[in-house]
Amino acid sequence: MTSMRCGFVAVVGRPNVGKSTLVNALMGAKISIVTAKPQTTRHRILAVHTAGDAQIIFVDTPGLHRKAGKAMNRMMNRTAANALADADLVLFVCEANRWTDEDADVLQRLKSTSAPVIAVLNKIDLVHPREKLLEVISATAERYPFEDILPISARKNDNLDTLLALIPSFLPESPQLFPTEMKTDRSPEFQASEIIREKLTLSLHQELPYGLTVQIERYDADEDRTTIHAVIWVERDSQKGIVVGKGGSVLKRIGREARLELKELLGRSVHLELWVKVKDNWADNEKDLMSLGFESP
Repeated sequence: MTSMRCGFVAVVGRPNVGKSTLVNALMGAKISIVTAKPQTTRHRILAVHTAGDAQIIFVDTPGLHRKAGKAMNRMMNRTAANALADADLVLFVCEANRWTDEDADVLQRLKSTSAPVIAVLNKIDLVHPREKLLEVISATAERYPFEDILPISARKNDNLDTLLALIPSFLPESPQLFPTEMKTDRSPEFQASEIIREKLTLSLHQELPYGLTVQIERYDADEDRTTIHAVIWVERDSQKGIVVGKGGSVLKRIGREARLELKELLGRSVHLELWVKVKDNWADNEKDLMSLGFESP
């Protein structure tokens, strides 16, 4: 009888390198929200992939970044660092067509981990001509003693089957830790708050998405309908007006977009009500952050 392999795979990299897109593509489902803005992922999110004789528990982490000025940024860095410490395997995600000082910073942190590390070169669809990939792979191999280097495109689903087939050999022999049907450790309430925040991030420009968060105040589900009341917290009065929009137009659009996605996710009608409230400087207050669901320091 073939033994089961099960373990934690930390997905790390600088902000906006495609970590959440990769996890969603590997899972074939939307586990983490995705936007083009850095620091969209703020929490440690487990994505559980069970197939055959392996259960791979992907740990989607916030991007490790240099400028950790606010308490929220410091908490996000600690969340990513803790995921590294608990990992059986690390996927170091970087862009195949771009290497930055922030990538080098993340790689420096990996030198303190005892777990094996696979370099995942994402966005190979942006490398032209394709022969340049050989140079990128060679340069990557010189930076760190990776167990393997795998070029992929999360967006195009390119080479992801190879990655999924490679991972189990690095995991310990162990019974599976989660039920086979389970896809994530996050509750429907958390998913609802993240979907609302995703719509806000996609709609609002410049710095505002970093100064807001979403808190679910009521979540009632029955067979036919789910009722959700959510508060959008901003840091200043001036931000409240931007989120609400003229005549409430922005808030209505965000509510409509979030409700439609939640309806599809939950498979039932959704009644969604949104409020915007001000909590001064919440992103730099550890007590506020913990009350809003961020991991404790």
